[in-house]
Amino acid sequence: MRNMSSSIHQLAAVLILSVVAVPVSAKPLDPGSIKLPKMTPELNLGKMNYDALCASCHGKNTAGTDKGPTFLHKVYHPGHHGDGAFMIAPVRGARAHHWQFGNMPPVKDITEGQVRKIIPYIRAIQKENGLF
Repeated sequence: MRNMSSSIHQLAAVLILSVVAVPVSAKPLDPGSIKLPKMTPELNLGKMNYDALCASCHGKNTAGTDKGPTFLHKVYHPGHHGDGAFMIAPVRGARAHHWQFGNMPPVKDITEGQVRKIIPYIRAIQKENGLF
């Protein structure tokens, strides 16, 4: 019985590592297919900052590109990558751990204030598209 329990734990560990350690591949989405939220002045500021600082890699309307993933993938659900992760990545950069795009470098000259405007815009698009 003890060997069976040990084997089950080992199998579970292998399965978890297989899911966590293998990068996810993702094709960019069609930006025109993405539902946009009702825009408010706050979301418009977020969109302007996103378009200027993030869209070249993460795509128009968060669709993704060949340089960076879409934010409409389940790994960017707030329960997995919370707002804190979104605050840190553009300012400090991020180590590649879900994607095969390589490490994300810090965004040159981005401020925390700009990131604080961008996050609600991304979350509004995610919500409008059923991510949460």
